[in-house]
Amino acid sequence: MTQSAPTVLVVDDEPQIRRLLRTGLGTQGFAVAEAADAKSAEAWLAGGETPDVVILDLGLPDVSGHVLLARWRAAGAAWPVVILSSRTDEAGIVEALECGADDYLTKPFGMAELIARLKVAIRHRLQAQGERPVFRTGALTVDLVHRIVRIGETEIKLSPKEYDILRLLVRNAGKVLTHHYLLREVWGDGADVQYLRVYIRYLRQKLEPDPEQPTYILTETGVGYRLKAAD
Repeated sequence: MTQSAPTVLVVDDEPQIRRLLRTGLGTQGFAVAEAADAKSAEAWLAGGETPDVVILDLGLPDVSGHVLLARWRAAGAAWPVVILSSRTDEAGIVEALECGADDYLTKPFGMAELIARLKVAIRHRLQAQGERPVFRTGALTVDLVHRIVRIGETEIKLSPKEYDILRLLVRNAGKVLTHHYLLREVWGDGADVQYLRVYIRYLRQKLEPDPEQPTYILTETGVGYRLKAAD
């Protein structure tokens, strides 16, 4: 998976719906993870995965989608959730939105409309978190919605770990991020700082005009790294 493939977690008990979404979203550059019930969704999330957006059915066989969504929000989950349900009653829609849903689409649905709503949900969540959907500094452009990184007009391919580091730097552009913070967020507690140094070197080789004299990813000696603020 490359940085240009935002991850969508589809939680729906209907195999045909999951198959339709897997095919339709896949052709549009999304990476699709699937869960047939709340238990499977919780297990996927417990494995350390973080979706960019969730498509959630309300009529799950084990736990109501309303309950599952409320549980996620109570735990602090910030990723956007788009409800995809056969329920059309106003009460169900209002309850889902009050539980923390970002949008609601009823079955049957059009794939083009669903994809548009997913992109809007991702963009709105980024804006709500104080992030710019598209970050620019010098010749560097980072599209946080579509996970596209460019230098000038050239798209730069990053590994997942490289992108994770760059995304944290973009979200905190102009601020110094300590080694400990970056290691914890990308690798978890107990990771060696050497991992970070290696990946920062990889990033500079791909993004900097002169990796030995970086102008984007700046070193704060003994502390961490700072990304040049947006223009």
